[in-house]
Amino acid sequence: MITSAGSARGQETRQRIVDVALELFREHGYDGTTMRAIAKEARVSLGNAYYYFASKDDLVLGFYDQLQTAHESLAETVLAQETELEARLRGVVRAWVDEAEPYKDFAGKFFRNASDPSSPLSPFSKESSPVRDSAIALYGRVLDGTKVSPLVKDDLPELLWLYAMGIVLYWVHDASPRTAKTYTLIERSVPLVVKLVNLSRYRLLRSAVEDVKRLLTDVKQ
Repeated sequence: MITSAGSARGQETRQRIVDVALELFREHGYDGTTMRAIAKEARVSLGNAYYYFASKDDLVLGFYDQLQTAHESLAETVLAQETELEARLRGVVRAWVDEAEPYKDFAGKFFRNASDPSSPLSPFSKESSPVRDSAIALYGRVLDGTKVSPLVKDDLPELLWLYAMGIVLYWVHDASPRTAKTYTLIERSVPLVVKLVNLSRYRLLRSAVEDVKRLLTDVKQ
């Protein structure tokens, strides 16, 4: 009998399947891991595994959701303690790296699939939009209390998320001990991002800000 996915036991089973899958992805790579192998290692039937996750892609999307939830939990502490944009942005971006660090080996092996623009595992895909929307909303909260140009106010959360995606890309390829270079990149780049946000308010730069706004509008169409 298949346990309801919403029950406590169902959530435990779902989490076990995710944990096992990530371990097998680390050992054998994404393409080298089958749903049958995941089910066997997780001690569930293949049908039960498919009950919780329709495919390997769906399973990874479940991991995205899990990681985003954990990141938001860490970010809450930062947002509750910090009032300045620089500290808030730095803390939230660092929190993602802190939370994702145990999955570093998996991320390196998995990146080839996620970087395919046609893959549902791409952070820009329709399938990953719920997690992407949650992440963009989180960066919107990072901006709370910050005065920004009305011209780019609605676009800034997504721009900060794109900046964070650049950090993630660097992190995937960072071979330094404990990804020390990634943390250095965050420390050095966050002040620059904050300066750009602050400069957007000045009337002298209005023309440049309007150009950026038009560019963002055009590429989204």
